[in-house]
Amino acid sequence: MSCDLRAKERSGIINPIFTCQPCGAQYVSIGIKDCIAIVHGGQGCVMFVRMLFAQHFKDNFDIASSSLHEDSAVFGATGRVETAVDVLLARYPHVRVIPIITTCSTEIIGDDIEGVINKLNNGLLKEKYAGREVHLVPVHTPSFKGSMISGYDVAVESLVKAFAEQTTPNGKINLITGWVNPGDVTALKHLLAMMQIDATVLFEIESFDSPLMPDKSGVSHGETTVEDLKDTANAVGTIALNRYEGGKAAKYLEKKFKVPSVIGPSPIGIRNTDTFLKQLQTMSGKPIPEALVKERGIAIDAITDLAHMFFADKRVAIFGAPDLVISLAEFCIDMEMKPVLLLLGDDNSGYKKDDRIKALQANVDWDMEIIMNADLWELDDRIKNKGLKLDLIMGHSKGRWAAIDNHIPMVRVGFPTYDRAGLYRHPVVGYAGAIWLAEEIANTLFTDMEYKRNKEWLLNVW
Repeated sequence: MSCDLRAKERSGIINPIFTCQPCGAQYVSIGIKDCIAIVHGGQGCVMFVRMLFAQHFKDNFDIASSSLHEDSAVFGATGRVETAVDVLLARYPHVRVIPIITTCSTEIIGDDIEGVINKLNNGLLKEKYAGREVHLVPVHTPSFKGSMISGYDVAVESLVKAFAEQTTPNGKINLITGWVNPGDVTALKHLLAMMQIDATVLFEIESFDSPLMPDKSGVSHGETTVEDLKDTANAVGTIALNRYEGGKAAKYLEKKFKVPSVIGPSPIGIRNTDTFLKQLQTMSGKPIPEALVKERGIAIDAITDLAHMFFADKRVAIFGAPDLVISLAEFCIDMEMKPVLLLLGDDNSGYKKDDRIKALQANVDWDMEIIMNADLWELDDRIKNKGLKLDLIMGHSKGRWAAIDNHIPMVRVGFPTYDRAGLYRHPVVGYAGAIWLAEEIANTLFTDMEYKRNKEWLLNVW
């Protein structure tokens, strides 16, 4: 029995798991209050990303484009940034933060983003927008390397570097959530409130689940402020829930401002949520209240009702963001399931050094493949042509065709999920997330049992 970590054998990509770095940077930008990013590249670099956000959240988000054309690719396009900043500030008087997010085209032609920002700071902003607070932040996310996951990581680090300012200790904990959903932020804030911990949540996207009010207003935007970002340097510590989505910023704050940091594990499942609460306890000095012990007990009871009878030895394939995939695999193992295929959609060299992956390699007693730089063709090919037997697939909506074509039940989790309603409201983190995941897995398997008439009589006597 072995757990094999390797890159896929093909050089091309068929049905990618991820999109490119600028997408991750754009996701960070919409989590900041009074912020509209300018994506320096072709208009499609914004249009298709906004479409993904709209599909996932069923809502609209403001992101601007410098809208490059052929002449810009030949002669340079810093002038497009100057025009974009001017138009954006004129049309949106509330905007305080404008990340300038690069793309493959502008990185290849070598546009000097820092130079144009200096020019704007000393020219346009002083002459036309004197007295107005405007922060222009360069975010370098070339699309020809990395993925939306590394783009998220780069953007968080760039924004923290731009704003973090050491003044007076604030007694808070920085909580860098990584690429999560509004429901996850609600669950995390609940855990913090139960422990009476004051925290700066980066990024505060609970408001993405925005109301439609009687006056027809309803703006979806994050609530992390400039002041929050500045104050990150004054915290008692930083917890980054995901190693590959915010870890760089946590390490920067530790190195630059001596703010202690803890990176991961993602609090998915009972084991990892226990670890997260202990990290909060150590960092804050606050005790874990009995009420959370009760919540833990409810979650364990819910899982116990399902695990041995319905989950034992079920073979699972999981794909998506690396921290999510690894944490889901750990949770499945705790529920007696057998993850046999993990697909990580980029080729981050850090995976080979990841302690969680090393633990899987050391402890699983069945054959497991972990494929780096994977695509969804890897999943489909193994099922159709290589005899991979699966009871369940877990991942975002782009894997739906592999599930449909091969008649394998699938639990939607991750980004983007657009073929099921309201999943962004449901947490996968914390004890509440453990309950939701376990019951979602169970109900998906129950539906499949009924559809295939596979021991469906069990549900009548359960």
